[in-house]
Amino acid sequence: MDILTWTYLLVGLSFALYIAIAIWTRAGSTKEFYVAGGGVSPLANGMATAADWMSAASFISMAGLISFAGYDGSVYLMGWTGGYVLLALLLAPYLRKFGKFTVPDFVGDRYYSNKARVVAVICALFISFIYVAGQMRGVGIVFSRYLEIPIEWGVVIGMAIVFFYAVMGGMKGITYTQVAQFCVLIFAYMVPAIFISMQLTGNPIPQLGLGGEVADGTPLLEKLDGVLADLGFSEYTSGRKGMTDMLMITLALMVGTAGLPHVIVRFFTVPKVKDARLSAGYALIFIAILYTTAPAMAAFGIYNVINSTSEKNISELPAWVQNWQKTNLINVDDKNGDGKVQYLADPVANELTIDKDIMVLATPEIAQLPNWVVGLVAAGAMAAALSTAAGLLLVISTSVSRDLVKNFNPEISEKKELQIARLSAAGAVIFAGYFGVNPPGFVAEVVAFAFGLAAASFFPVIILGIFSTRINKEGAIAGMITGLIFTVSYITYFKFINPGINSEDHWWFGISPEGIGSIGMLLNFLVCYFVSKFTPAPPQHVQDLIQEIRIPKGAGEAQDH
Repeated sequence: MDILTWTYLLVGLSFALYIAIAIWTRAGSTKEFYVAGGGVSPLANGMATAADWMSAASFISMAGLISFAGYDGSVYLMGWTGGYVLLALLLAPYLRKFGKFTVPDFVGDRYYSNKARVVAVICALFISFIYVAGQMRGVGIVFSRYLEIPIEWGVVIGMAIVFFYAVMGGMKGITYTQVAQFCVLIFAYMVPAIFISMQLTGNPIPQLGLGGEVADGTPLLEKLDGVLADLGFSEYTSGRKGMTDMLMITLALMVGTAGLPHVIVRFFTVPKVKDARLSAGYALIFIAILYTTAPAMAAFGIYNVINSTSEKNISELPAWVQNWQKTNLINVDDKNGDGKVQYLADPVANELTIDKDIMVLATPEIAQLPNWVVGLVAAGAMAAALSTAAGLLLVISTSVSRDLVKNFNPEISEKKELQIARLSAAGAVIFAGYFGVNPPGFVAEVVAFAFGLAAASFFPVIILGIFSTRINKEGAIAGMITGLIFTVSYITYFKFINPGINSEDHWWFGISPEGIGSIGMLLNFLVCYFVSKFTPAPPQHVQDLIQEIRIPKGAGEAQDH
């Protein structure tokens, strides 16, 4: 069968599976809609968390970004992996013991203030909308290439699928759908990686193949360094970013991870605090499978791209180039008129432009793997994008229905609350679809902005809310607003208002928009501390509650407060 047939078959089967699970696990109560009834096993929750965490940015964009940035791209790998460790160790067990459904719920109760709750809702919506836009962009790219339809229609189809199982099943449906999506995405990622590692280095383990030797006996990375240097690029294993920016981006991604509302809410779906810790451990293992493979996929991909295109006659370019040209994500321009492709570091002279987001998707075609592998990767990419999109939509709908409507109108019926949650999710799908069609950047870049906003807004108030009894509502509100406004302003200025000066020469202290969330976080911490110091301490019952959360004794089933 050809690629298109395999893609229709595998993507269609995976979609049928997700929809069947959504129908089977349809939420019948608000508790099932928000936290899957609180009865998910640690293993299943670990898989669901991994799928929720490994978005289109992880599956589609991260390896592509590393392919073109080399060493500099490793900040995403280090930041996202380290961030999950931080979340699992510092936050997950304590938040589970607190027993609230959402981050705004935690903020509102911990800081004994509806104003703090509303500010947290605004932050959650801001982060989630930006993050989900990146997922919709990934969905559009997959459909555009493999189903041979415009990106706009690809986004619409993805919106419809996510809307169905996220709105119908809530967290219960999403959780078990994400278990299936994890199995699909990890299998789809590993199969081509193993195939290509065998082709290039003879080693079936991609992580070891990265350090292996190619056919002429030269180590793969050394060969890649030489090829890129010959073309005028920096060596693959060298970096061009300043160390300050590298540190700030890594830090923003790490602490942003620990403040992401759609990941944190997963730890409320298990019965006990002990299960929250165990599911975090499982998720870390599952995440590591993909994250340790991504650097190998990146190196294999760029090596094969250069070998199959550089100095080739344009009329003799391989079929994968022509296939992806139809999506406008690859552009070939014979600038010097010699009929050959010159792949150069100078953007003025470079004749082959490749969108970073297609590298993983195109890699099986570039390596001439069987057509079923190409279709499998398409299904895996869809699973990665849709699983995270669903989790984000739930955060958006819960923030509106529970943290705003229910909180200010406690007499509302459970049926009406569910209706509002589903309508909120529907509105979020439409909003996300618009930004999927008109994205503010490539997938990993868009997601990095969401992490920066999470770092600048949520992380300080969550960590201080758990480990300090002195931080009060005034400090939390001032800190969140300061961090969010500063980070949004910086990103907006350099990315949208004045993109022409978006370079290291013009950034403050050499810190890029992707890394500015670290400064926003530090400002949040400082404002929280100093405002709290000069305003009244929290009530005694709140201080006692914080102490109780931190004490392991009696850490069985969490009670709703």
